[in-house]
Amino acid sequence: MLNIAKTMENGQGSLALEGRLDTTTAPELEKELSCLMPDLRALTLDFAGLDYVSSAGLRVLLSAQKTMNKQGNMKLTNVNATVMEIFEVTGFSDILTIV
Repeated sequence: MLNIAKTMENGQGSLALEGRLDTTTAPELEKELSCLMPDLRALTLDFAGLDYVSSAGLRVLLSAQKTMNKQGNMKLTNVNATVMEIFEVTGFSDILTIV
């Protein structure tokens, strides 16, 4: 299960994710992002409540990063040690902006 709380203001978008970003839930995030992306100059993904990211979730994050590289910036905040380890092992820590 994945809960997504979104905030949008003046081209700044923020999504707080809670739960698991996996094969089942990645399409939910992808749908939310596809609706928001055209109007965004900055995107923040708050991972404070995110427990796990699978390869399907990584694909969605990579796609979002590529889009935001063209129209603004994207950052991930509050990444826990478990998710950070996934990013480091897969090399995503070098692709994504994690603060």
